Amino acid sequence: MKGNFDLLARRNAKLAKGKWIDELGKQHLQSLKSLTEDYGFSVALGDLLLLGGKWYVTHAGLLRLAARSRCRGIQVEQVRDFCDPLAGRWVFKASVYKSPRSKRFVGYGDADPSNVSPMVRGAELRIAETRAVNRALRKAYGIGLCSVEELGAFSSAPRPSAVSSPSNGHPSSNGNSIGQPRLRDQLCLLIRQYNLDANLVKAYAADFCGTQTLSGASRELVESFISHLAAAAKQNRDALVCKLNSYAQPTVEARS
Repeated sequence: MKGNFDLLARRNAKLAKGKWIDELGKQHLQSLKSLTEDYGFSVALGDLLLLGGKWYVTHAGLLRLAARSRCRGIQVEQVRDFCDPLAGRWVFKASVYKSPRSKRFVGYGDADPSNVSPMVRGAELRIAETRAVNRALRKAYGIGLCSVEELGAFSSAPRPSAVSSPSNGHPSSNGNSIGQPRLRDQLCLLIRQYNLDANLVKAYAADFCGTQTLSGASRELVESFISHLAAAAKQNRDALVCKLNSYAQPTVEARS
């Protein structure tokens, strides 16, 4: 088993250098090696993501770990006293049993429209359940990493009451929406999750929004594009890649 994990560690390092070349440091590689040896996480399978300079485990990675470890079972139930279906607020309790005689490891997860991404609005019940399972599994197997699905950083940001003004003092018609961290993080997460070319995604986004650059699009258009990209990637990634490749043609700039 150790030999298999050593091979996996080398593969993970190689793939990580290609996926996160701009933010991957020596300390990240050291942490990745430890995570691979301790838990058998695979970068290729999407078990781990590097976001904002930190490693995060995914729901899929946690479930694969449970399967490898022959987890006895996972029990999930609603915490009805704290649920409000009309408001889209849900709370779940998950219990993980590592073996027939092991004690249970409990985790709670909550979700409501204020702490989920616009891409999954309306799925708060399932997100709350996923978060509960993730927390219980992390406790059961001693994983200190937060899971991506638990992150509040990828929830929707409150809409500004007024359009922000750039440094020149003139109000912007679009609010420079892509500059807002939450939308940018959502887009980056999708690019990394589905291993997409960032430059081609930006070109596609600008075309989708009908602007020369993505920074020139309104916040509403950027949100719409993110939702569209997420749905397209989930439904048929290969078709999406083909679409993105159509934007790879070199642009000839006219000389003045």
